[in-house]
Amino acid sequence: MGSIKLSLVQSANESFGSVIFKTLMHLQKKLIIWIPFSMVLGLLYGYLFDASTLKTMVIPATFIMVYPMMVTLNIKKLFSVGGTKLLTVTQLINFIIIPLIGFAVGLVFFPNNIMVRIGFLLITLIPTSGMTIIWTSIAKGNVNEAIRMTVSGLLLGAILTPLYLKALLGTAIEIPLSKIFMQILIVVFIPMILGYLTQQLLVKNYGREYFQTKIKIKFPPVSTLGVLVIVFIAMGLKSKGILSNLTMLIKLLIPLIIMYLVIFLLSTFIGKFLFKKLDAIALVYGTAMRNLAIALAIAMSVFKTNGTEIVLVIAIAFIVQVQSAAWYTKYASKILK
Repeated sequence: MGSIKLSLVQSANESFGSVIFKTLMHLQKKLIIWIPFSMVLGLLYGYLFDASTLKTMVIPATFIMVYPMMVTLNIKKLFSVGGTKLLTVTQLINFIIIPLIGFAVGLVFFPNNIMVRIGFLLITLIPTSGMTIIWTSIAKGNVNEAIRMTVSGLLLGAILTPLYLKALLGTAIEIPLSKIFMQILIVVFIPMILGYLTQQLLVKNYGREYFQTKIKIKFPPVSTLGVLVIVFIAMGLKSKGILSNLTMLIKLLIPLIIMYLVIFLLSTFIGKFLFKKLDAIALVYGTAMRNLAIALAIAMSVFKTNGTEIVLVIAIAFIVQVQSAAWYTKYASKILK
């Protein structure tokens, strides 16, 4: 009798876990819908209720967002032989060309709004995320190279972001270098170390093959949930400032579309003429996909009450980026053949 009860409990737990996983997978696949929904929900919450209590959730939500992504990263891929040209070209685009595009777009469209310009620059300074690997896989590109791009992009972005902000905007606004470095330590390096340790523990207990095929796939959807929660928190905390200036939404949407269009076209052109199809797909997603989750976490933690417009830029960029990536997968094979 006891064994039957235990079996029923285990079966119920597995069914419950399966439902949660399927729900999270749905959220990941339908980000196009759920990110705007989270934005609207956050705006309504902040308008109707006192959202100040949400501040305590910023760090936990950031951890839920970043840590699962770090568990899936194969840091050893960074040191694997081969693909040096592809990795070098990708990071040159990521850390020279794209930040200049972000800086230029911000300067052209918002010459007198330094906070919006910081938002555009933050977007373009931190490349790649778990979505880089996912979109590369969906488009049938070189996933191994996408992993290398993601790891190296995160590390370089974490180191260079404060320096770029200081160099490009330091004369217009005080850039708190030490504060930014501290936040990057919290939202990038600590989750990366914990993620690596978790990965090694799981591989040791279950074996690498089981980890790769059964366990690894469960982490990215959790990261997606973290993104939705952090978008909700960001919109809730900045609700009154955003709703008092709704015209800013339209003003931001157009330059963001232009910026992503330029990035996709540029990366496609370079990928098509320098690399084979699979590598070119990885290059496009290794450059066009920016780590908006980390950019948002930095903006909320560092700029706080002054960062309403920065948060808004990044939140809208989520919508444009996901839409762009989804549409590009439909045509990547034809364009890069």
